[in-house]
Amino acid sequence: GSAPPCRRSVCGAVALVAKGRRSSIFACHRQAGRRCEASAGEIKNNNTQRTRLPAEAERQRPGDMQSEDARYLKRKVKGGNIDVHPVEKALVVHYEVEATILGEMGNAMLGERKECQKIIRLKSLNANTDIASLARKVVEECKLIHPCKLAEVEQLIYYLQNRRESPPGREKQEKKIGKLKDPPPFEGMEIDEIANINDIEDYIELLYEDIADKVRGSALILQLARNPDNLEELLQNETALGALARVLREDWKQSVELATNIIYIFFCFSSFSQFHGLITHYKIGALCMNIIDHELKRHDLWQEELNKKKKVVEDDADNQVLKKDYVKTYKKYQGLVIKQEQLLRVAFYLLLNLAEDTRTELKMRNKNIVHMLVKSLDRENFELLILVMSFLKKLSVFVENKNDMVRELYFCSCLCKTLCLC
Repeated sequence: GSAPPCRRSVCGAVALVAKGRRSSIFACHRQAGRRCEASAGEIKNNNTQRTRLPAEAERQRPGDMQSEDARYLKRKVKGGNIDVHPVEKALVVHYEVEATILGEMGNAMLGERKECQKIIRLKSLNANTDIASLARKVVEECKLIHPCKLAEVEQLIYYLQNRRESPPGREKQEKKIGKLKDPPPFEGMEIDEIANINDIEDYIELLYEDIADKVRGSALILQLARNPDNLEELLQNETALGALARVLREDWKQSVELATNIIYIFFCFSSFSQFHGLITHYKIGALCMNIIDHELKRHDLWQEELNKKKKVVEDDADNQVLKKDYVKTYKKYQGLVIKQEQLLRVAFYLLLNLAEDTRTELKMRNKNIVHMLVKSLDRENFELLILVMSFLKKLSVFVENKNDMVRELYFCSCLCKTLCLC
């Protein structure tokens, strides 16, 4: 039988045809809250589905001739190759989804193909597993795999069963020397709400409210940005990006959580070179450097205040009131440092990604990036230190940057301290 009518996604696709825009049918599915992934019960090789448009989609304006002609959504799912997962005990099934808008007479009006893959994890696979039974079960439960491929599935499972795993020590070593970790979730980003790309306009409205709402709105948009599938859609929303850049420029001093959230959103874009132009357009790199410089100066003031109170306590060791005040100040200082280091880490990481372009790296040097990095070496946050050292290593390729490092009076002592911590 046919799948139930996908009202919102079909209407969205028809509307795009009416406007004459070349937009993705799959993006329309996402906007309607449905991912372009066929469920196991719907998937068949060379299977075609046709869905009647709802009545409201058929009632178009008189001059909207193309929209009047669009009547059906046709979807075809075609199975492809099967491979083994490079690391896990799993099979990777490749397949293709083709979505087409058809007119009343069956003529194609708008279409698109998308290559997808499904990972089938074989958690129960071990040396004693009955390969033939397991292969039959996989073919029966995964409609993407045609029964004629049973023998191929058996061979792949046999290979997985006998594949030698990497030694534990080597795995740890590869993990240690691998790519820098993305910044983890932090306070302000973790909220009891799951973001939905369809509600992006509601999140944008929060950016025009008070600071608490701005933090919440930016945290929800950040949830979306951390999924690379949403970046293209966010890129098309100039209102959202413009609002985020404006809030960062105007309100970053009022809330560390807000600044961290928004910089993290742009960091997600900076992980892909094709989006670097976007970050340059909104001048996020220069703003990050101003924020880092300000935060480092704030840290100096915090330490100065803490040292003053510590000296007072040392001079009057029997005064319990002064001791309690010092302990309270120290705990507050620790909390502030944790939040600040989250901000510094995501800001430095964004700048490191942008420094792929040597011209951008030169602009950073002119704004004293080396001094900021060296000054951050006196921290004790391991992940931040690894990031700072990686950035300094990249900059040290050019002799001018090495000379800047040497000029920093406390560079050697901070470097030694960092190496000891690592």
